[in-house]
Amino acid sequence: MVDQIRIERRDEHGWIVLLVEGQVDVATAPRLRQALTEAQYGGGQQVALDLDGVEFLDSFGLGVIVGGLKRAGSHGGELAIVCSRSRLLHLFEVTRLNEIVAIGATLDDHGTTSPVDPR
Repeated sequence: MVDQIRIERRDEHGWIVLLVEGQVDVATAPRLRQALTEAQYGGGQQVALDLDGVEFLDSFGLGVIVGGLKRAGSHGGELAIVCSRSRLLHLFEVTRLNEIVAIGATLDDHGTTSPVDPR
């Protein structure tokens, strides 16, 4: 079976950034949930999900994001999304996720001085 998701963790200007590439679906969402939970461990963490490399995101992936938002809120942390892909941005608008999580094209949009990934 071909690996359908790749998650890389970086520390950028006080943020823990998870760069996600591939597909986030029923098969891969548990890996994203684990990476996000580990990044949020201890509370008070600023975590950003960089989803520009995500080709497909289903309801399981959205559930992981909502779970991460709840964890961040209950532990004094922050969760933000970095994404400029129009298809995903449309999904966030349709599901109204954009109303409860900060979404920006770069990490700079979330109050830092550097983009997440200088691709």
